[in-house]
Amino acid sequence: MMDPEVSVLLHCAAWRGLLESQVQVELSERFNRQTDPALERQIEEAWTERVSKESWLFNGMKFRLHSFCLASSCSVSPKHQSCTHPPLIPFLDLGEEPEGELQDSRQRVEESLCVTDSLQDAVQSNLDKRNRPGNQKENVDSVRALSQASSKYSESKSITAERPSKNTEDQGTGHLLTLRLGLTCYKDYLGTNWSCRVAELRQRGEVEFGDPLALLAQPLGVGAVLCTDDGQVVLIRRSQRVAEAGGLLDIPGGHPEPKVVCERLGQAVCEQQISVDMMSQRPVVSELFSSVCAEIRDEVNIPLSSLGEPVLMGVALNHTSAGRPSAEFYVSCSLTTDEVRKLYWKGGAEAHESTDIVFFSRTEVLQLDRSSPLWSELCPSAKGAMLLYQTVKPDSERDQSR
Repeated sequence: MMDPEVSVLLHCAAWRGLLESQVQVELSERFNRQTDPALERQIEEAWTERVSKESWLFNGMKFRLHSFCLASSCSVSPKHQSCTHPPLIPFLDLGEEPEGELQDSRQRVEESLCVTDSLQDAVQSNLDKRNRPGNQKENVDSVRALSQASSKYSESKSITAERPSKNTEDQGTGHLLTLRLGLTCYKDYLGTNWSCRVAELRQRGEVEFGDPLALLAQPLGVGAVLCTDDGQVVLIRRSQRVAEAGGLLDIPGGHPEPKVVCERLGQAVCEQQISVDMMSQRPVVSELFSSVCAEIRDEVNIPLSSLGEPVLMGVALNHTSAGRPSAEFYVSCSLTTDEVRKLYWKGGAEAHESTDIVFFSRTEVLQLDRSSPLWSELCPSAKGAMLLYQTVKPDSERDQSR
């Protein structure tokens, strides 16, 4: 199923999704956006004009996704999207890479990621445990076995790949995914990804830096495919007052916040003073996973105690905003559809961002395609999450047990 609005950058179908303990980040200023004085002036002018019309806008800091390393695969960025697993869904290549080279690279990666029986067994034994709300502590031991199995497998089937740098903490602990993150901000996002000159910026990035995304902000968002205890997927209809995709159906979501990481580390700073040196990688991973639950709480009004541990399905790209990335999660909920509906209409902290809540069965979501009437009602971020949900199937074992 091809949709020009979205594509999948990476998915974790081999493991039915990843838990927090299986993900790490590498933080560096090297992963920040490239820039020059002329571009900065354009960004500042665009921001001033936008704020004059929408005075409530706030320039918050965000994490910028530069590239990633999945298991033993080659290091890739959104420019070079090597298919890290057999292509269950179409992958859109954003860069122009020689066809033969790309094909050889994909073949090497696919061969290196044939998951062993022991690893698959570990996956199966973890699925039902991680879907229960409030089970984070008991997941630690069970996930460790999976991580160790994957680590040994990666060592025995390694291929030529860029290793995470020495600045990445907790080396050798069996992490399956490394996200390479820098910093950006909302102002830069509006002035680059949403610029009327975005095509020119992409061309300049390719010519000057060998990367069409080098000059773009590329803030990393988060979203959640939220499933109720009676098997319904939760969608909310976006208000017409929000900045993007007003009136369309969406999943709960937002952004992990660098400022939250700094505050948890005891550093009281204003947004513009934040730097990567103020943060360490594990608190950033924690914010990545916990922020999606916070968004569910604030937008749907579901208490955190009713939510299961987030499972990272992958990263989708929104091409209506020049390929902005979003980490999409599966989150189970111990409440029924009726209970969720009642809580939503009581109103949460961000109730103004949506006007209605709707529910669809897991079967309906798995059967979604471009010919479905519902598909045209989904905003790009929801489409990307649905593609990942259909591919990863993070709750398939749970449904079989039912």
